[in-house]
Amino acid sequence: MDLSPDTPAEGPVHRLMAGEAALAGKRRADHAGRKMGVVIRAHLDLGVGQGSADQGRDFSWVHTEDSRRYHDRMPADSPTPSPDEQLLAAARRTLQIETDALRRVQSALDSAFVRACRLILACPGRVVVTGMGKSGHIARKIAATLASTGTPAFFLHPAEASHGDIGMITRSDVVLALSNSGETAELLPLLPQIKRLGVPLIAMTGRRESTLATAADASLDAAVDHEACPHNLAPTASTTATLALGDALAVALLEARGFTADDFARSHPGGALGRALLLHVTDVMRTGDALPRVAPDTPLSRGLLEMSRKGLGMTAVTNADGDVLGVFTDGDLRRALDARVDPHVVTMRQVMTAGGHRIGPQELAASAARLMENHRITSLLVVDAGQKLIGALNVHDLMRAGVV
Repeated sequence: MDLSPDTPAEGPVHRLMAGEAALAGKRRADHAGRKMGVVIRAHLDLGVGQGSADQGRDFSWVHTEDSRRYHDRMPADSPTPSPDEQLLAAARRTLQIETDALRRVQSALDSAFVRACRLILACPGRVVVTGMGKSGHIARKIAATLASTGTPAFFLHPAEASHGDIGMITRSDVVLALSNSGETAELLPLLPQIKRLGVPLIAMTGRRESTLATAADASLDAAVDHEACPHNLAPTASTTATLALGDALAVALLEARGFTADDFARSHPGGALGRALLLHVTDVMRTGDALPRVAPDTPLSRGLLEMSRKGLGMTAVTNADGDVLGVFTDGDLRRALDARVDPHVVTMRQVMTAGGHRIGPQELAASAARLMENHRITSLLVVDAGQKLIGALNVHDLMRAGVV
């Protein structure tokens, strides 16, 4: 067939071109028709060697029109969030999902939680906490929290347990097993061994009908509606819920045992926490010649010399028996100067603050720090049960001891 320009428009290619042109004219306002016209025209033009610069613009329109229509659906007053705003939105969404998960776990607490507490309180041995993967990381933290709050506990890796470490479990222990699915492959082989030992089993799982939950003596519900991960895959809300449930268990046991701050201090001897909980006032107070004290009839001028020599920014005012009558501080000095008193004439009894803040020697140094903070003072007198002066300290003594 002759396809030269002089050939009448009756060949298949020319007929197709003519038909397409008619179609494009007929459906010019139609989005789908326009897309089809662009594609067909491009193929025809390329086939006869008549490509044009408009084709690039046509293809650009086809591939961007959907995006334009999407943005047309957006409210006019809702600009596209910036990258920073998107990051904040993701963070807020995550925290909201995890907050909802905690509320769900809280509402699911029932008699199984009480039963779990009773099993642990009756346990003469230790709590063996186990879990795999992310649950394993949470299990380690729960074991550490239990151990530091009066419930002896340790972590057992379930994969290692199947290779000999199950021997760490004794008949006097309790096992706390964590698994969101309740079907963790490394955990299930341990169940027959645990049952054979007659050891109580407590489960924390997101599925109460799971193998682990049904085998447990007490099953704690840690189910969440969905993870914070947008794909509902990465353990996020579920691990948060399990961790919080472990904290709830530890605190309930702590209160049931009557675990005190002193008990807590004995298990935290190191670092700032240990210093705050183990140091007592008697460990940091000044005594003997380092203790500033004057008689009530001492002239103010001599009282100031005593303050300067001892460097505590204050002096105690005591009688001959050592009973504390009052205290004289930098603040009292300012008030005395404002009253224009004669320091060689006025006595300490006249310018002191009667009584003054005091603390016992066996109080925690941290308690002394709180007392100073609450009353906005920088020094304290230390007295025995009979209110006789035995020491003094200021905020710098506490700072040197690492309490504040």
